[in-house]
Formats: sequence, structure tokens, C-alpha cells
Amino acid sequence: MIDTQQMQSLAARMTEAEVKGRSPWADARRRFRRNKAAMISLVVLILVALFAIFGNSIAAWSNEEMDFEVMGNAATMGMPSFANGHYFGTDDLGRDLFSRTVQGTQVSLMVGLIGAGIAVIVGTLYGATAGYVGGRTDAIMMRTVDILLAIPYMFVLILLLVIFGRSMSMLFLGIGLISWLEMSRIVRGQTLSLKNREFIEAARATGVPGWKIIIRHIVPNLLGVVAVYATLLVPLMILSESFISFLGLGVQEPLTSWGALISEGAGTMNYGTLWQLIFPLFFFCITLFAFFFVGDGLRDALDPKDR
Repeated sequence: MIDTQQMQSLAARMTEAEVKGRSPWADARRRFRRNKAAMISLVVLILVALFAIFGNSIAAWSNEEMDFEVMGNAATMGMPSFANGHYFGTDDLGRDLFSRTVQGTQVSLMVGLIGAGIAVIVGTLYGATAGYVGGRTDAIMMRTVDILLAIPYMFVLILLLVIFGRSMSMLFLGIGLISWLEMSRIVRGQTLSLKNREFIEAARATGVPGWKIIIRHIVPNLLGVVAVYATLLVPLMILSESFISFLGLGVQEPLTSWGALISEGAGTMNYGTLWQLIFPLFFFCITLFAFFFVGDGLRDALDPKDR
């Protein structure tokens, strides 16, 4: 027989487990794991990241080394072969396409992640400040955003690269500083719905400065929305960089990226060297699709209507 004390202890443990099960973040994780497309996409992104990190350790050639024997063999034309160590073949200069794809993956992922990081930080702080302060300050700040949004995004990016030089740092900075505008509008709208909540009023009544309220109370409560938009922003950054590199305004030799490799492959595909286009294009496409599916999964998992 179970006595009263044991029954109370069992009931307390069950209540504690039930309370823990109702945690919003735990519930979001459970919904995300049920999304098969998002989970498969997450695995794909992990594999792409591992390829970028450890790819050079299994490459038989460096990304700048030329194989003159392959260049002189008109029969193979640098086709993929495990016998000579060119797993993805070579480009028109005899350089190993596998190691160059590894480098292109590293550069494109860095541009996407760093550019999205800059956009998230700037856009979140700007939008949260505009929404919290309100009044004329909010009107001026958001009209500035509207004016900047009216300027073609790609035109501004190309102009920055032409004026300040085509360096990696300028590419990171240019993409990130232009992409924060939409983020600021999203964050500002969420801030307007939070600024009159009880915990914000309590912090304001106790004399907490406005900037501390924004950092400690507003921004942490926006992490769900920011995380979803950041996940969707990364592929847009990669796409922008690839388009710029395709035009020849992105990263410069000896560096390369997916866009530069796709541009080179498209220029030589008439000569039957389709592998120069297929491999970088494959990594480019699966990464973009994976980020979009993960972003959709996060949006569905964090949707308050499903809680």
C-alpha cells in the first residue's frame, strides 16, 4: 500500500514534470524536431559546415596548385578522378576543383553568417530603440529606413565595392550594413507590442534607464523573431555575394566563392566541362534550400498560435 506521504511526493513530481513540459522553449524544440524537412535540412547544414572545416584535410591538392599533367592531357580535360586526387576534377587552369569548392564554401558561409550577424545586431538595436522611444524620434528613424529601402539594394552594394575597393572586409560590411533595414522594421513592430507590457512598466517605474530596458527586457523577448529572420537572412546574404561574385565584383583571386566558381563553370560549359559548374552549383543550391527549410521550421515552432 502507498501511504499519503508517498502519494503527495509522487503527485509533486508529476506536477513538476508537467510544468517543465509546458516550457515554451521545450515545446518549440519538440515541434521543430517533428518537422522532418527542417531536421533533414539541419543535418545537411551540419554536413556542409563539416565539409568547409575539414575538407582541406582530405584534399590531395591545394586550391592554388596547378596540375600541369592534367592540363596537357586533352583526352581527360581535367575530369573528376580519384586516381589523380582530383575528386571534383580541375578547372581550366588545372587547379583542383575539390579544394577550390572547399574554399568557396568557407568564403560563402562566412559572408552569409557575418553579413547576417551585422544585419541582425544593427537592425535589432535600431528597431528596438525606435519602437521604445516612439514619438518624433521613431518617425524620423523609420522614415530614414523607408528612404534607404527605396534605393536599389544591389546598386548600393555595387557602388560601395567600386568606391571602397573589392576586399573581403568591405564585402562583409557592405552586405551587412545594407541588409539591416527590413530587420529594423520587424523589430520595431514587435517592440511596440512589448513596450506597454507590465514588466516593462515595472522596470520603468523603478527608474531603470531606457537603454537598459531595451537591452535587458526588450531584446531578449524578441530572440524568437530575430532567430527566425536571421536564419532566413543567411541564404539571402549568400545569394547576394554569389551574384556579386558572378559579376566579377566579389572576392578576387586567389580567393574564390560559390558565385565565382559558378561563373567560371558557366563560362566553360560549352567545352564539355560540366563538372566545373555542377559541383559548386550543387553545394550552393542545397545550402540555400536547407537554410530556408530550417527557417520555416523555426517559424512554425516558435509561432505562438500553435502553443
